[in-house]
Amino acid sequence: MVEEFRSGFISIIGRPNVGKSTLLNRFVGQKIAIMSDKPQTTRNRIQGVLSQDDAQFIFIDTPGIHKPKHKLGDFMVKTAENTMNEVDAVMFMVNAEEGYGRGDQFILERLQKVNNPVFLVLNKIDKIHPDKLFELIEQYKDKLDFAEIVPISALEGNNTAHLLDTLKGYLPEGPQYYPEDQVTDHPERFIVSELIREKVLHLTREEIPHSIAVVIEAIENRHSTTEKVFIQATIVTERKSQKGIIIGKQGSMLKQVGKLARRDIEMLLGSKVFLELWVKVQPDWRNKQAQLNDYGFSRDEY
Repeated sequence: MVEEFRSGFISIIGRPNVGKSTLLNRFVGQKIAIMSDKPQTTRNRIQGVLSQDDAQFIFIDTPGIHKPKHKLGDFMVKTAENTMNEVDAVMFMVNAEEGYGRGDQFILERLQKVNNPVFLVLNKIDKIHPDKLFELIEQYKDKLDFAEIVPISALEGNNTAHLLDTLKGYLPEGPQYYPEDQVTDHPERFIVSELIREKVLHLTREEIPHSIAVVIEAIENRHSTTEKVFIQATIVTERKSQKGIIIGKQGSMLKQVGKLARRDIEMLLGSKVFLELWVKVQPDWRNKQAQLNDYGFSRDEY
């Protein structure tokens, strides 16, 4: 008797910076979602695929749910909220180190309307004492009728295999949606732009990280003896002063962004990369729908 094949879509939601992208990357086995210690790093829905012999999980990493301050923020929150009833299960991810907060209550109110199973995933358990974990579970367990409560460490991998096994039991019988070697439905251009943006997030501070977008102008395979992939990308920011910071003294910051991004892009593409970066000022682009559309944050997405 052939064992039934299970497949389904699982949304990962939570406050900003609780480890959603780290968990997605661990599940699929490679980096498809950028990571940063700065909140609101993820802006789009990022879909990761994990295939097993008897199941296929399609995970949707969503932007952290927060109180929006501009049109880009509206896009991010609506993107996250709209996945809740489009999936077979929802993972509500919480930072165990921070504990329960007002932002969690905001999300829980929206989860009350979700008809599909909701898992409470307590992340970063490696950072806390076990006694605090039991207190947290007690604090959360009556706030919603959770299908399961699973403590994990996405960074260290603690209990993530158990989380997968538990999720599998809730997946419906279904088809294999993607080829078994595919790990995301996003085109390479999108992931390349995200890897560049990640390096700016890591290397800059204050208002810079949230005011940038990265646009890939060209990706070309120029067949030669080196077989390098040539990539041209523009980093868009909102003010001249921010442009100066990103470029740095004698171009030092931009060179460092390019060096770190090129390393990750070469791992992604499996070939040598020539990366050319430019910086452009587009005032208040996060509040202009035309620019949001151009940079991939269209209203049609939600």
